[in-house]
Amino acid sequence: MDLTESSQMDPRAVNATSVEADDSAETDDAQLLQITSASSNPQMFMLPWSLPLSTWPQDLLVNLPRGISRHVVRFVHVGDDVYAMKEITRSVAEREYELLRRLQKLELPTVTPVAVVTGRHDSQGAPLEAILVTQHLKFSLPYRALFARNLRPDTAERLIDALAVLMVRLHLAGFYWGDVSLSNVLFLRDADAFSAFLVDAETGDLHATLTDGQREYDMDLARTNIIGELMDLNSGELLPKDVDEVSVGNRLVERYHSLWGALTDVEDFNPDEMWKIEKRINRLNDLGFDVDELEMKTAPDGKRILVRPRVVDAGYASRKLLRLTGLDVQENQARRLLNDLDAYRASTWREGEEIEIVATDWMREVFEPTVHMIPREYRSQIEPAQFFHEVLDHRWFLAEKAGHDVPMAEAVQSYIKNVLPQYKLDSEVMDDINAEADSGVIDDDATYDQAGNDIENDPDAAVWSH
Repeated sequence: MDLTESSQMDPRAVNATSVEADDSAETDDAQLLQITSASSNPQMFMLPWSLPLSTWPQDLLVNLPRGISRHVVRFVHVGDDVYAMKEITRSVAEREYELLRRLQKLELPTVTPVAVVTGRHDSQGAPLEAILVTQHLKFSLPYRALFARNLRPDTAERLIDALAVLMVRLHLAGFYWGDVSLSNVLFLRDADAFSAFLVDAETGDLHATLTDGQREYDMDLARTNIIGELMDLNSGELLPKDVDEVSVGNRLVERYHSLWGALTDVEDFNPDEMWKIEKRINRLNDLGFDVDELEMKTAPDGKRILVRPRVVDAGYASRKLLRLTGLDVQENQARRLLNDLDAYRASTWREGEEIEIVATDWMREVFEPTVHMIPREYRSQIEPAQFFHEVLDHRWFLAEKAGHDVPMAEAVQSYIKNVLPQYKLDSEVMDDINAEADSGVIDDDATYDQAGNDIENDPDAAVWSH
């Protein structure tokens, strides 16, 4: 990041962390184990930092699907938490930790940084790479794990739509990614769609604003990488036969430009057409964005008014649901739950009553009894809000087939028996996914034979674009 930009940036990002990447030679402090952490979990100090991550004991590891990475990555139990550990060079680890902290302060959808561990050495005193620690994003999956299941034929398009939203949000905040791909994203189910979260910021850079050239380069790289990843899926017979990889890549660019235009384009109105401002705000709300600030000025001819959204935040429906119920869910899930809350309000003849009171009763009488029926073995597999949404869908299909209403309890039991089992990944499939993930690692034990953490001698060091 150019230091001259810091005064123009959101102060939340500027002041996010005191960690600064240091490309200089190792100091005496660098020879000592150091854990810089945003967490106060004391069990972090009990982990076997003197071992290469690829050799950590199995009883510490969590068998979750991993995405393809150039680095060794493992999921590790630390007390009641599950952390993702990634072995990388010290300067890259510190820089990525700093970037993730800044992106989190801007409330962007990324994994949560927990710690950066430096000064690692094995039992013979040989240097080991640093480890970046992030919080495991519960219920999330890498894209290959999603395609390993029986999913709808339009899964690729829905993932691309989620990635387009993520790219727009990152670019609006001034974040240049530099390595956009499906492999660097985790996906959460969000009702009938997906939400995308940035999981790898090694090559990223945060600016006050991005130029059109930076944005377009990011999108061109994304298109190229994603077409290649989909072709790879196709060669492994994981992609539906009617999916055109190039068309899906083009869809990302089209969706990105459409959403970017909706959020940033300047519109002009006659003074007697101010109702169009409300129409545009409603359209942005439908897209899941709140408009906190509008810029309005008179056109040069003095006869028209120019309007452009200035401060736009994602999460319109999710913030409303959080205020009413305390549920913190994804945007499309929030819309579905709010719709069910409205239906409950109408069916109980309480439309004149305060919505906050009705929402409390809906939680107690409808939502909570339903999600409490999630079998214990699936509680780590599906979010309660997603379970509720899918049960509502299943109930509708059952009612359509039967020709009459189906009780909610009956719909839940049918869903658990006939639909929910698809959420479990077969152990053999899980092993295949993780074996493929490890096949992409190019900084395994051989890296430790190189000159410590010297970034100049590390072929895996990130190249950052500015």
